[in-house]
Amino acid sequence: MNNYRKLITLDEFIFQREKDFAYSSGELSGLLRDIALASKIVNREVNKAGLVTEILGSAGTHNSTGDDQKKLDVFANDQFLSALKVSGECCGIASEESEEYIPFTEHQNAKYVVNLDPLDGSSNIDVNVSIGTIFSIFRRVSLSGPCVAEDFLQKGTQQVAAGYVIYGSSTMMVFTTGNGVNGFTLDPSVGEFFLSHPDIRIPGKGKVYSVNQGNYINFPEPIRRYIDWCTTEDKPTGRPYSFRYIGSMVADFHRNMIQGGIYMYPPVAPSNKGKLRLLFECNPLAFIAEQAGGKASNGEIPVMEIEPTELHQRLPVYIGSAEMVDKAEEMLRKSKMVEKV
Repeated sequence: MNNYRKLITLDEFIFQREKDFAYSSGELSGLLRDIALASKIVNREVNKAGLVTEILGSAGTHNSTGDDQKKLDVFANDQFLSALKVSGECCGIASEESEEYIPFTEHQNAKYVVNLDPLDGSSNIDVNVSIGTIFSIFRRVSLSGPCVAEDFLQKGTQQVAAGYVIYGSSTMMVFTTGNGVNGFTLDPSVGEFFLSHPDIRIPGKGKVYSVNQGNYINFPEPIRRYIDWCTTEDKPTGRPYSFRYIGSMVADFHRNMIQGGIYMYPPVAPSNKGKLRLLFECNPLAFIAEQAGGKASNGEIPVMEIEPTELHQRLPVYIGSAEMVDKAEEMLRKSKMVEKV
């Protein structure tokens, strides 16, 4: 146990850094602790998912956008909802699992709202692949009383904190409050998150591209060209790049955060629309990427500059190492210039 004296717990870190938070009145610190607590409970269930059949498989229901809900989806959503409601630090949440935002009328004068993807990559639950939780915290724009839709429909640039928890070979919580990105690893033997990855920086250029290559034929032509460019041998630029795709955005993003790379989810024919949700997935991870020196784009503009128009708004996304995102944007821009000519 002597080794733990050299490590900083999540609570200690939050206490030490509270003065650097965008708003240091204590509520934001409380929210981060509440999210950490709920993630420990979810982690416990994820780790025994192969033993307890009651939490495996489909729940027989669908989320707000028609996706099949897993039992652990519902469980995780309930745990985060309960933790955030009991604490009194936020006046409501919006969840990927719910069609509408959920106001907490008993805490209607709290200063914050939370956007949440309780269990990202849940289609991988039954096959023991890494999954995660993504969260985003905003200071409400309404002054008092019950929260309103506008509190949740804010640009990503207005986030005061964002983060994710990855349930993998180890469980990590990674977050930013606008002053860099730090990662904490859960020691299940003592039930504490310890600072393990201080001041995370995304390498400016990576050697990994992550995309659902099975959709290659249905991607826009410039993205097919970008993938071809990634796989073309060119020693001066370190190509070909390695293809790595887990199918859980948190897991793919986390790997690229540490090692460098780009994660892409382009629009797919015939709808030619993106799949990932701006408020629950793209904005939070974009905030983290930018704070770590990376980039996040919809192919034209930074993700966090997009004005939300609806709770479950979807978009294409290109996120990760800055040079790799720049190259993808360059190819998309060139294609539009050709179209105009």
